[in-house]
Amino acid sequence: MAALSSLAGSVPQIGPSWRICRDDGYSKRRVKNSVVSIRGPRLPFFSSQSRHLLEVGPGRSSLPRKKSNSWEQCISIFGVPLTGTPFPRKYTGISSSFCQSRVSSCQSRSRHRLRTSTPSAFPDKTSFSLSKPKLEKGFVKHLQVPHATVGPDEPHAASTSWPDGILEKQEPDLVYSGVEQAELEGFLSSELPSHPKLYRGQLKNGLRYLILPNKVPPNRFEAHMEVHVGSIDEEEDEQGIAHMIEHVAFLGSKKREKLLGTGARSNAYTDFHHTVFHIHSPISTKDSDGDLLPNVLDALNEIAFHPKFLSSRVEKERRAILSELQMMNTIDYRVDCQLLQHLHSENKLSKRFPIGLEEQIKKWDVDKVRKFHERWYFPANATLYIVGDIDNISKTIYQIEAVFGQTGLENGTASAPTPSAFGAVASLLVPKLSVGLTGNLPNERSSNSIDQTKLFKKEKHTVRPPVKHNWSLPGSSMDLKPPQIFQHELIQNFSFNMFCKIPVNRVRTYGDLRNVLMKRIFLSALHFRINTRYKSSNPPFTSIELDHSDSGREGCTVTTLTVTAEPKNWQSAIKVAAHEVRRLKEFGVTKGELTRYIDALLKDSEHLAAMIDNVSSVDNLDFIMESDALGHTVMDQRQGHDSLVAVAGTVTLEEVNSIGAKVLEFVSDFGKPTAPLPAAIVACVPKKVHVEGKGETEFTISPDEITAATRAGLEDLIEPEPELEVPKELISSSQLQELRQERLPSFITCSPETNVTKVYDKETGITRCRLSNGIAVNYKISKSEARGGVMRLIVGGGRAAESSESKGSVVVGVRTLSEGGRVGNFSREQVELFCVNHLINCSLESTEEFISMEFRFTLRDNGMRAAFQLLHMVLEHSVWLDDAFERARQLYLSYYRSIPKSLERSTAHKLMLAMLDGDERFVEPTPTSLQNLTLQSVKDAVMNQFVGNNMEVSIVGDFSEADIESCILDYLGTVQSTRNYEMEQKYNPVVFRPSSDLQSQQVFLKDTDERACAYIAGPAPNRWGFTVDGKDLFDSITDISSSDDAQLKPEELVMDGKDIQKDLQRKLRGHPLFFGITMGLLAEIINSRLFTTVRDSLGLTYDVSFELNLFDRLNLGWYVVSVTSTPGKVHKAVDACKNVLRGLHSNKISQRELDRAKRTLLMRHEAEIKSNGYWLGLLAHLQASSVPRKDISCIKDLTTLYEIAAIEDIYLAYDQLKIDDDSLYSCIGIAGAQAGEEMTEVQESEEGYPGVFPVGRGLSTMTRPTT
Repeated sequence: MAALSSLAGSVPQIGPSWRICRDDGYSKRRVKNSVVSIRGPRLPFFSSQSRHLLEVGPGRSSLPRKKSNSWEQCISIFGVPLTGTPFPRKYTGISSSFCQSRVSSCQSRSRHRLRTSTPSAFPDKTSFSLSKPKLEKGFVKHLQVPHATVGPDEPHAASTSWPDGILEKQEPDLVYSGVEQAELEGFLSSELPSHPKLYRGQLKNGLRYLILPNKVPPNRFEAHMEVHVGSIDEEEDEQGIAHMIEHVAFLGSKKREKLLGTGARSNAYTDFHHTVFHIHSPISTKDSDGDLLPNVLDALNEIAFHPKFLSSRVEKERRAILSELQMMNTIDYRVDCQLLQHLHSENKLSKRFPIGLEEQIKKWDVDKVRKFHERWYFPANATLYIVGDIDNISKTIYQIEAVFGQTGLENGTASAPTPSAFGAVASLLVPKLSVGLTGNLPNERSSNSIDQTKLFKKEKHTVRPPVKHNWSLPGSSMDLKPPQIFQHELIQNFSFNMFCKIPVNRVRTYGDLRNVLMKRIFLSALHFRINTRYKSSNPPFTSIELDHSDSGREGCTVTTLTVTAEPKNWQSAIKVAAHEVRRLKEFGVTKGELTRYIDALLKDSEHLAAMIDNVSSVDNLDFIMESDALGHTVMDQRQGHDSLVAVAGTVTLEEVNSIGAKVLEFVSDFGKPTAPLPAAIVACVPKKVHVEGKGETEFTISPDEITAATRAGLEDLIEPEPELEVPKELISSSQLQELRQERLPSFITCSPETNVTKVYDKETGITRCRLSNGIAVNYKISKSEARGGVMRLIVGGGRAAESSESKGSVVVGVRTLSEGGRVGNFSREQVELFCVNHLINCSLESTEEFISMEFRFTLRDNGMRAAFQLLHMVLEHSVWLDDAFERARQLYLSYYRSIPKSLERSTAHKLMLAMLDGDERFVEPTPTSLQNLTLQSVKDAVMNQFVGNNMEVSIVGDFSEADIESCILDYLGTVQSTRNYEMEQKYNPVVFRPSSDLQSQQVFLKDTDERACAYIAGPAPNRWGFTVDGKDLFDSITDISSSDDAQLKPEELVMDGKDIQKDLQRKLRGHPLFFGITMGLLAEIINSRLFTTVRDSLGLTYDVSFELNLFDRLNLGWYVVSVTSTPGKVHKAVDACKNVLRGLHSNKISQRELDRAKRTLLMRHEAEIKSNGYWLGLLAHLQASSVPRKDISCIKDLTTLYEIAAIEDIYLAYDQLKIDDDSLYSCIGIAGAQAGEEMTEVQESEEGYPGVFPVGRGLSTMTRPTT
């Protein structure tokens, strides 16, 4: 989590041929929240909403955390995170109501990074030509998409082939006759189909419910209770009370606590417009009598409608919330608040942040809290969502009625309100009473059959959120607001945000969907142009992005132009953004761009439609919740894809440019009387900047200067966009033939002991082989993600191989390779478009132990061969450029200088330097080290590691054995054979500093507001039982096991129970994964104790966590405890954490604690086992000579090893943690106006310590989850 991410030392993720941009925060987070979001080059059928950073809840940390996604979270046991989401949220596109969920439930609850993103090349195919539609009779009928008239489980094919009679392959200029135009209009006005499996209903008391059967993960379900009340409903003296009720109701529930032993997980959060309580639970357990759903519903009923407002609980949560408030109050949170205050200055959204006001939180009594609950918490103001592995809908409805049916009717029955009571989203939230659910259950009694003569005492809010906006519409009578400037000493870089705010356009018809698609195409072109053309030189900006997205939490659609830059370049950066926006608006997209992006979006949607059965329940649920809030029609992925295909054939170049131009007018026509007025212009800037030769100097800027820079960019001369030549392949068939003849690729025996060239394991489906050039290959054929695949290259060495003379060479070298983006004779733009064409997403990363390159691709149109071609070109023909090197060096220099502006990073950095004796390989390179680097030195540091026997490639996907082995031989087998890589000779030893006066340190940071955090860390072994001092811990385990056996009496050896238990114990203790398993269980137990003791019992913190960083190739590891608190409590919190950490012998681990830890880790494993990315993590190092203990049994025996672990085994792991006074290091960070002396020395990185992802803007006001 925060500490581990901070201290793990991993470097920012980078993409080899893609842009580098530091997230501005707001637009990125807005996209995560929006259901219709138009910004990147992809149009995935994934919803993009997330738990926002503005969201608050009883258990979410605002500390910077490693991004949790479907790649990273799954590799807990082998600890080899992948760097990119399957399709990065960076390019989350029109995820409208026709879309379906995101890739990972963790993503929905994770913070966005204010750091370098992993960019992805977006799809394109110039060889595909749109054509003129032949609109024949029956045009509308012919385009109809299947409406679930088939059974809900009956598949129907998804294809991007153009429907007959619609398109011929000609130019994308469509001309319609009068009859054809009428038919087209009739089609576009027809309604989109609704999700065929989504059941909706309503109880007599007004409680709405939605049920969606979903098999991922199997045997589990999500139950979320959304109460339609949030901070926007608070009165002037109630600011923060909605969040207070969330805490008290959730953590005070005894029925929720009873679920903890079942393997269920629960949490809660509060935002502007709603409060959500959610439980993720197994369908049943071995110990339960039957279905767990009634117990889960009973808990939610108690939490939402029958909480106990005990004074003791209110006081406990008051302390927790005050701690949370200080924890959240990072500079990113303050920037978020500034943006929202100016964007929504005309309504309560600007002054009702969910966390509330400290002075009010301190004053409320129990009666005040209870009255707010009575006012807003009633069934008719709530919606229950149940999504999961549910087979019997009728039974589920019965269970809902049984638990909630009488709630709210204690004082008399009531009827369902009329749709008008539900305002804008009535038709979506309230089905017609005469229809029942969806007509799928004709024999069921509708829960909506109610006596219509009776009335509700209470009704749901008419509009959510209940605010009025000043819209940015042409011809507005309002005056232009001058740019607002937020200047703060903790801000590092310049950011400029120009907002346009309009009403949400619900996506209900094919015409609505068509408009979204056309906007998507238009903005994809802008995005690509800026981030490829300018990256070929030294751009004045860090990132330029234009986001167009709906927001249910804000009740509007916001278009945001965001520019980030180094402060010295801010004017040039704004000029470039304004210039490019105006150029696109005036000249529009080209025919080639239109063709590329339509085809790319269709291919992408087809791929995602094929993955319909792999979408997790929580992703489906989050998407439906946001879609309903916005009033969009909810479709599944197949319906969404079919609908997209239907409308794509009607798109014309003229209409795309017309629709897109309207989106850009607030920027391109800025200052003109007819232009829409920006809703706000906000610049967030530092107070001081570093100037070479002068040091820190004051940064000055004025609103007039910002306006002048914007106008200057709009006045520059503009020219049309030239067409680009896009390569269809990077290696021609003739070149490949020559390579094969020259290098004679072949498979060789996998090991000296065997005489086979391929080793296949039937149980796991894993095949291992080795090429004649030394490259090891692992692959697994998996049907879990249809027509999709992932590939990962691991190159041993990483930053640990940096010498004392070349500090930072590997990390800067990898960044240089990424910045350049060129291979062979192909330009950066051509490589980008090649990846666009084949839907390839790639990332390049360096860690302490290795360099890795990861690809996600589809198997459509030779996508896998294209990915292999790109990998081959990087290995054989990478291009190293001076300007790319200089950009990479400047980027890390900027990271370094930003450390003193982050309390968490500066604290973690100081601790790492103390614990690891100043070893710079585990922190950011210093300016001196960066200055000593040259292009040649960084190139050598990286490429010297790219040698045959030091490389391992793993591939998982829906391919055939023949296809994958052909790619392996053609593109990996033809990589030139190079000398052996002796890793042992490359490493300078890593040492932990012996006992010193640096073991307890403090960091003081000048700030306007008070905050505090702390890190506690110490040595641990690596994953395979090796320690930094050269010990092999398996030797001591063997001695213990032998001693135990010697003490057994002969008669005990024949007793079945003891004999079996002893065999199991010997199996675990003799297994190479013993320490990986036991350390993982230990971490879960310690985390649980830290929460219950330091937070819940002592009230010293809102957020505390224990993390282990166990290396694979390096013979060391470490543990980290991270804790946030207040300056007055942080020292006590650190002492309490140390007591918990050291108290496992005095306060023995119970069997219940161990069982809970096992359930948590096993559930995590079971939930991810179908993910291709998860399998990549399992395969990592399987044939690495530097990880000799990793073998196939580490994958096959995983669940068994968890199940047989005993308490004594956990103590064997615990005793290997160095927690004595001489080994344990701690560092406390305190920020405030009176916080000691200001930091002057720093040696760290980026917007979050390597691996730290600070919370960001816009969404950071949402409260953290409860637990």
